[in-house]
Amino acid sequence: MSTGIPNVVPNLNLETKDIQTAPGVSLNENQSTVLRSILDLFAGKPSLPKLALWRDDATFADPITVAEGRDRFAAQWYGLQTAFSEIERLHHEVTDAGNPILMDLKTRYVIKGINKEQTITSVVAVHLDEQGKIKKVEDKWDGKLPEGSIANAFRHLNAVTVPKFVSVPKNAEEDAKKGN
Repeated sequence: MSTGIPNVVPNLNLETKDIQTAPGVSLNENQSTVLRSILDLFAGKPSLPKLALWRDDATFADPITVAEGRDRFAAQWYGLQTAFSEIERLHHEVTDAGNPILMDLKTRYVIKGINKEQTITSVVAVHLDEQGKIKKVEDKWDGKLPEGSIANAFRHLNAVTVPKFVSVPKNAEEDAKKGN
């Protein structure tokens, strides 16, 4: 696997500076950059350069969505800004630097409009391809993803519906207007 940052990604402007790792876990430069960008995404701080670390055919999956392809997974990340008034990372720790990279994550969200607070504890699995780009991110709440045809039907419906309501910037100028 490549240890260099995919060289098509200038100006990442990562807000997450430090990655916490479990004892005995060490990350190469590419893994560190990818995880810092993922933590920024989970904090509701998406940008086109951060999403350039993802393959066009990548997948984001959590208990409420399975978003396959750039249009769908990008909308999920930009949608966090729309859905939540506050997002606070309470804890993170990388527990495995293999492929997938595994990270424990605990995040507090406040839903816009109703000010309902929700804390989600999850295990995040980040799968990289041979070039070090993200091919899949699984956000397993309480370490699990739902199974079954009905649950998966709703997860796929969400992935198709969210992009219709969430605009993803087309270029750096539009991204900057969103504050990214």
